[in-house]
Amino acid sequence: MPPKSRISRQMIVDGGISVLRRVGILHLNVRAVAAELKCSTQPVMYHFATMEELKDEIYRQVDEYHTKYIMDVDFEHSSNPCIDISNNYIRFAVQEPHLFRFLFQTDRFANANLMDLVQSDSLAPVFESMAQMVQLTTEQAKTVFSATFLAVHGMASLLANNSMDYNEEFCSSIMENIFCGSIGMQKMGWEAMLYPNGEGRPDLPPPWERENG
Repeated sequence: MPPKSRISRQMIVDGGISVLRRVGILHLNVRAVAAELKCSTQPVMYHFATMEELKDEIYRQVDEYHTKYIMDVDFEHSSNPCIDISNNYIRFAVQEPHLFRFLFQTDRFANANLMDLVQSDSLAPVFESMAQMVQLTTEQAKTVFSATFLAVHGMASLLANNSMDYNEEFCSSIMENIFCGSIGMQKMGWEAMLYPNGEGRPDLPPPWERENG
């Protein structure tokens, strides 16, 4: 076994991420991390009092990696940064399925607010860029992004949890339809979108406002 001082805290975290990336959260434990580093369990427990403490640090660093990955967009020259981020989000789920599941499917968001998740301050550059690109207010851009993101997360989850073929062209097409539809809703409202110039509009409220029966 290498001397304890040769196994640093960051080496343990990196080892844990390697285990997680390869075999998933169910197999992430002290012994697996020690085996990855070819040492005993002593250095692992020296730096982290409990496995939960180690998982928390692994989560923090994987979350940072994920954020950098999806935000790797040229906002100045991108024709649609929202779609670029969405493509990156799905691609991450395809390329790093175990990391994706660890981030989003291990109850880490217990008691959190869904709105806070999709309208995080870290996404401010996205909202600003979208608002300028399609002439929306920042609040309207947040609403458009939220609708697009929730659909994107559904696609990413399906791909991360199943042995499915990833068709980027198809996914991008779906995202663009949702994106453009959401923009239209913010700019015109559902009536103007469904019945341009008022043509063909039935004298009924929208389905979601009608009483049952």
